[in-house]
Amino acid sequence: MQQNNGLDKNQLIIFALFSMIIMGAMFYFQNKQQTEQQLKEAQNPTQVTQAAPVTKPAIATNLNDSVKATSIQQVELKNKELTVAISTLGGQLSTVELNEYKAYNKKSDVNDKKLLLFDKNNSSYGFQFKDKSGKTFNTKDLVFAPSQSGNTVTMQANVNGAVIQFIYTLLDKYTVDFNVKTQGLGQLVADSKADFIWDFSARQMEKGRSQEQTHTEFNYTFDNYSSFDYDGRTEMDEPEETLNWLAIKQQFFSMVIEPQQGFKKSHGSQDTIDEGEFVKKFNFNGQVDLAGGEMNQNFKWYFMPLDLPLLKSYDKNFDELLPLGWSFIGTLNRWFFIPMYNLISGWGIAAGWVIFLMTIIVKIILSPVMFKQHKLSAMMKVIRPEIDAVNEKYKKADAMKKQQETMAVYRKAGVNQMAGCLPGLIQVPIFYALFRFFPNMIDLRGKSFWFAKDLTAYDDVIKLPFSIPLLGDHLSIFAIACTVVILIYTVMTAGNIQQPTQEGMPNMKVIMYIFPITFLFFLNTSASGLSWYYFVSNAINILIILVIKYWILDEKKIHAQIQENKIKGPKPEGKFQKRMREMMEKAQEQQKAQQQQGGKKK
Repeated sequence: MQQNNGLDKNQLIIFALFSMIIMGAMFYFQNKQQTEQQLKEAQNPTQVTQAAPVTKPAIATNLNDSVKATSIQQVELKNKELTVAISTLGGQLSTVELNEYKAYNKKSDVNDKKLLLFDKNNSSYGFQFKDKSGKTFNTKDLVFAPSQSGNTVTMQANVNGAVIQFIYTLLDKYTVDFNVKTQGLGQLVADSKADFIWDFSARQMEKGRSQEQTHTEFNYTFDNYSSFDYDGRTEMDEPEETLNWLAIKQQFFSMVIEPQQGFKKSHGSQDTIDEGEFVKKFNFNGQVDLAGGEMNQNFKWYFMPLDLPLLKSYDKNFDELLPLGWSFIGTLNRWFFIPMYNLISGWGIAAGWVIFLMTIIVKIILSPVMFKQHKLSAMMKVIRPEIDAVNEKYKKADAMKKQQETMAVYRKAGVNQMAGCLPGLIQVPIFYALFRFFPNMIDLRGKSFWFAKDLTAYDDVIKLPFSIPLLGDHLSIFAIACTVVILIYTVMTAGNIQQPTQEGMPNMKVIMYIFPITFLFFLNTSASGLSWYYFVSNAINILIILVIKYWILDEKKIHAQIQENKIKGPKPEGKFQKRMREMMEKAQEQQKAQQQQGGKKK
């Protein structure tokens, strides 16, 4: 099963290329348009659209003939959160609008369009049965007769003497109860099951198309809501599991269908749509059981914003719909970054300044580790002449011998090279957690800051008359600013990077200068909130380096400490250092043995 890792195609390519460069270096060294709804009075939230009387429903052997035989009606239900319309064609939800949210409008470049999850026939679902003659019929092709009582609508169709009822009730918390009842169906059908078939085209709701496509996917649970899985690439196939619910999730909103008895032998497919109104096309087929040839089962539809407290309130494992990252990454977002954002945003300040304060807090927490890293860099700078002397002395020796002597200098000076890896390792989960946080935090959706109109999408003030591969047709100011400060930071720290002493080995300084340029390609189509965070983060890094260099660390004291370490003798080796030394010695012995065998053969 191919799954969504949170990166779009371009970002995957960029990330893979950069990873290959770094790993290589480390290897060496480390229905038609819905008619506009009339304004409803608050005290009259439901209304049946007036239309011609409905004739007796029948199986629609030809959809056009069915539509000609009767006028299709739309029954509307509305509450604070949702406005839904149920069509008499297929007895299915034809329009679903989230009243408290807006969709991105390309013309105005802001979120000011109606947010319609179902509309213009982008969703079609129904139950498919096989009759005793072997033919199939689907409720999507039936014309139902509506009746309404308060916030409940009953759709009824007659099929050769059998009665099929779809009963919809609009509930609170973005929920539509969907009760299916049949009578006399057992005299028509041959199987003990029916297929639930759902075809859906996901409409673009957000500014960043590529980013939204990446987060638009199948999600589902099984094992009595305890297990969760997703698929964001091609097909989902679960022939053995009973799905407790199935969702088609977009970046900030999700449509969930929950069957009372679950879906069996489920299969789904999805295709990316490169341009136009829709971003992805989905198809799902899952089996539901019949009892004595009848279907009397309750379903529920949920049309939800991906807000973590709301998702958790259902107690159905819906919080897994929010892709905050796996394992420790998700925990970091759930229990640290989201609570911290909620706390600071409660002070009533702009979202961009919330991110600014979050960055400072993270830097304060990491400051002890960063101090240790910069102290190590200063110590390595002091002993650089000794390292250069070793390289000169053993320049004609084999690489293994030179490396052993270099490590001996480090041990005598009390310098642990591996300690410098710790800050980098700590920041990897933080980086990935924030990469998941910014494009999925619904509280940031539509929040503007300076020239960025939406902190969950890229800023495109600088628009290009052409498109650059991997970069797009715009330049993000936040991404450019972030790239510049990373470049400055790299220049300030590159002096501590040891240059390759063996011919053919990569120049680490060159690789480090490539990194900021790679970041520009990576961030240009990412959430501007992420770019802003890393701009602030690296600007603080520069300030920290200056403070440590000129006010905290004293190179004379460091030099004296190193000399004292030499007098005391090398510190006991750590397990890792000892293992590395033993491996190098063993490799050197094997190399000598091979050379001796080669000499004997000659």
